[in-house]
Amino acid sequence: MRLMKLKFWLAVCGLAMGVATGVNATEVAGVKLDDTLQLANTELKLNGAGIRYKAIFKVYVAGLYLKEKKTTVQDVLNADGPRRVTLVMMRDLSSEDFSRGFMQGIQKNTDKGDKAKLTSQFLRFGELFASVPELKKGDVMTNDWIPGVGTVVALNGKKMGDPYPDILFYNALLRIWLGESPVDSGLKKAMLGASENRSAFR
Repeated sequence: MRLMKLKFWLAVCGLAMGVATGVNATEVAGVKLDDTLQLANTELKLNGAGIRYKAIFKVYVAGLYLKEKKTTVQDVLNADGPRRVTLVMMRDLSSEDFSRGFMQGIQKNTDKGDKAKLTSQFLRFGELFASVPELKKGDVMTNDWIPGVGTVVALNGKKMGDPYPDILFYNALLRIWLGESPVDSGLKKAMLGASENRSAFR
């Protein structure tokens, strides 16, 4: 009898833990993103998340994390403290294609003055993916802004290269998704807190 009661309470506890876990994560097309995380001793909140589409294909899920919720591009760019963009790959992609998409997004959304200031950092960033021949479905890339350190890029938890010190560089990255010519206009809306982009939350 005691054994049956013990099994019952273990089952109840397990169910409760499962419910609690679900509350703390947002699911986008089968990809779970934490609603909050710790970065540089600061709690960040998921501002918004959605899918990067290329034609009809899902390329990756992207989530934007900030200290406080923001709904405009300028407020995001001006936000203080650490920030993070998390990318979770939804298909295999060569690093060449992936980096080309990044660099095109930067070129389309960065003004000439900032480009001139950041030339060396852009060149180094363009070479970053040479050591990774391919990104696989399920790979996780994080792009962090850490005050006093700079932009830190990591793949599956492993830091890729040295930090990029200028906040202008991080904001140039953000404009890939949030600029005037974003890589995906639906994703831009989703990262700014809209409920979905296309079938993002199916």
